[in-house]
Amino acid sequence: MWGRALAGVVPGFFLSAAALGLLCWSLPGPWQSTLVPSAVAFFPLWIAVIAASFKFASSLRAWLWLSTLAILTQSLLWGLQALHWLQ
Repeated sequence: MWGRALAGVVPGFFLSAAALGLLCWSLPGPWQSTLVPSAVAFFPLWIAVIAASFKFASSLRAWLWLSTLAILTQSLLWGLQALHWLQ
C-alpha cells in the first residue's frame, strides 16, 4: 500500500506537471495567461493520479507505469520545446 502511494506521489508529481505543461503550452496565446489556471488544476490532477495508483495490482507495477508515463511526458515536453514547436 505504501509503495503504491509513493508511486502516486513521486512520479505522479512529475506526470501531472508535464501533462499540465503540455496542455498550457499547446493552447493558443501566451503561456503566461494559463499559469494561474494550471496552478489551480495541478493539485486535483495530482490527487487523481495518487488515487489511481491504488488501482494497480502491485507497487512495482504502479512504479513502472507511472515512472514510464512521467518520463515519456517530460521527454515529449522537452522535445517539443527543443524543436521550437512550443514556446
